[in-house]
Amino acid sequence: MKVRTVVLLFLLSVCFCAVANAVESPMAQLKPTLKSLTDLLADEGLKGDAHRDERRSRIMKAIKVGFDFEEMSKRILGRTWQEISPEERERFTRQMIKLLENIYVGKLESYSGQQIEFQEERVKGKRAQVSTTIDNQGVKIPVHYVLNLTDSRWMVYDINIEGVSLVSNYREQFKSILRTDKFAGLMKVIEEKNRSFEKGKGSL
Repeated sequence: MKVRTVVLLFLLSVCFCAVANAVESPMAQLKPTLKSLTDLLADEGLKGDAHRDERRSRIMKAIKVGFDFEEMSKRILGRTWQEISPEERERFTRQMIKLLENIYVGKLESYSGQQIEFQEERVKGKRAQVSTTIDNQGVKIPVHYVLNLTDSRWMVYDINIEGVSLVSNYREQFKSILRTDKFAGLMKVIEEKNRSFEKGKGSL
């Protein structure tokens, strides 16, 4: 191997290591996102039905910084994701974001100052898990965030609460619908569910 080639490979490896070391840890990147979320939930000026739309809009804007909803949607849909068009993928992702807003943000709106404690992080290549607990009246609820490294950003694509994976839960729920009614039938169910939430009577 020529000296010039060896030097070039060495320089490339140094540059790669510098970039890798510059990336913040998954926990360090997740903390600001969760703090933004809890700050918005605790904001007295955003509480109540009168501020519902503004509150949810600001919450979703805050968590989109650290959550990869397209990757989450892809994993929920499984192999069907490969069978549908880019437009259908976008439509599914958009409706899943709305469903998660209606269900999970809706539940979080009862937040009353519970503390998030960061426990540990585990990194394997471009995948990581950040483990936390939420102290709810003395009961420690384990919540694990599963992340992918995209460019220089760790993004959450799954949440495991007390041993239940959000992605696995929805994948199982949607499997039977896809088997009988295909993708079009699943979209109809999700869109109807989101409309029912807007009327104040949805659940899934």
